[in-house]
Amino acid sequence: MIFYQNDSLQIVNADILDVGLFDEEFIDLIVTSPPYNVGIDYETHEDTMSYEEYLDFSYRWLKNCYNWSKKSARLCLNVPLDKNKGGLKPVGADITKIAQEAGWKYQSTIVWNEGNISRRTAWGSWMSASAPYVIAPVELIIVFYKEQWKKTHKGESDITRDEFMEWTNGLWTFSGESKKRIGHPAPFPRELPRRCIKLFSYVGDMVFDPFVGSGTTIIEAALHNRKAIGVDISKEYCQLAKDRIEKEVGVLV
Repeated sequence: MIFYQNDSLQIVNADILDVGLFDEEFIDLIVTSPPYNVGIDYETHEDTMSYEEYLDFSYRWLKNCYNWSKKSARLCLNVPLDKNKGGLKPVGADITKIAQEAGWKYQSTIVWNEGNISRRTAWGSWMSASAPYVIAPVELIIVFYKEQWKKTHKGESDITRDEFMEWTNGLWTFSGESKKRIGHPAPFPRELPRRCIKLFSYVGDMVFDPFVGSGTTIIEAALHNRKAIGVDISKEYCQLAKDRIEKEVGVLV
């Protein structure tokens, strides 16, 4: 089950839907981007469920993470605003509702403008008022917390004044990540977890990613002196994350 670990990082090869995976409340901050259910060719996960199956899958992993989180834990959840593949769906709104049904309390939403319009696959009625589609080329980072927003333990923040001023503005603009460069079908850029980790956690806190993928969240956690655990059902992606830790963090693995 434990694919790799050192003094501060751990990669677990397991199914995040397993309710018995962890047996204590240990998480301070979750930063993750779950599968979007848009037909991405993951190594193990089936990304073409019905929308109802996808929402049930979302509820199950969100509930598990809620149960494993400390009372003052936060969740930064990167999801699309909406999607048009397989029918127009308000993904961001539906996942927000599902997360609350799993117990999470809503705090705020950050709009991530990654400047990517290449994903556009449907226009509706071209240059006609008949049935045009309006698709915003942005994603969301929805912020939740477990029981209380204010942290109950004292800690050290490492965010600078300029970072705090910029990142508390709920519109973040930075580029996405290259699938080819990383070797994963759906990586997010390091800037996303970097901002979430520095803004929403203390130095030494435990950061968790239930879909560790290429390891981006735990890499940024390590570089900013946090502890981290990442879970992935794919051994291939666990190995990819391990290799990136060795290369980008410099940890001997």
